[in-house]
Amino acid sequence: MHSYLANARETRSTLERFGLATKHRLGQNFLVNDDVIGKIIRLADLSPEDVVLEVGPGIGTLSVALLDAAGKVVAVEADRELEPVLGQTCAPSGRFELLMGDALKVIPDGLTCEPTAFVSNLPYQVAATLILGVFQQVPSVGRAVVMVQAEVADRICAAPGSKTYGAYTAKLALEGTVTGRFEVGPANFMPPPHVNSAVVRIDRAPVEDAPANTAQVIDAAFAQRRKTIRNSMAASGFAKEALDEAFAQSGIAPTCRAETLSVHDFVNLARALSD
Repeated sequence: MHSYLANARETRSTLERFGLATKHRLGQNFLVNDDVIGKIIRLADLSPEDVVLEVGPGIGTLSVALLDAAGKVVAVEADRELEPVLGQTCAPSGRFELLMGDALKVIPDGLTCEPTAFVSNLPYQVAATLILGVFQQVPSVGRAVVMVQAEVADRICAAPGSKTYGAYTAKLALEGTVTGRFEVGPANFMPPPHVNSAVVRIDRAPVEDAPANTAQVIDAAFAQRRKTIRNSMAASGFAKEALDEAFAQSGIAPTCRAETLSVHDFVNLARALSD
């Protein structure tokens, strides 16, 4: 067993003991399949030297398994009613630190240590923002293993030329590379969500020498994705003459569309614009 909480009976009992119910507004769907917990732990490949950042620990279902595999877990939870629950399920280990608050505000300034891994069953409404934010703002994190809505996983894993490839995919690719994925159906949760889920592993692998303006170039290129990249970027404020010179220098056709370009194409374009 990886987590004694990863079943419907124990989850329901724990919630009832504290007089709690799931809260849809906080995206609370409790994982009740220990096999899924095991797959997450194996994919994360943790060691006693790892300090894990977890967002949305809930009642501690994944947390207790993380504590068995890693040296320390730093968890960020928005629901204050769960603080006493986590105090009972996780805090006695002495290696569990709980930060109460909105993760988008707590990370990175509220962190008291440097986590090495980001492993979470994320609240779906903020998952995409959190993943990119952690890679951009917490340089000590070397890998992330995160459960997200399946369509968000599709965006994370998308290849250039696909419908799901967009600005988010390219900006995340500046920071890391997807190295693993598996699917998790609604029946693995209590209550079952109305969407499919997936766990994705992303290893930090920053694109070398990417200019500081690369993310801005990506956003401008995708701002009007039905237009050619030249027209989209011009509409976002880039001078057409500068664009034409940059396209020629980087070998990118001004008539192409942003979704056909790789992250390295965007880096080359940003570098040409900087020059």
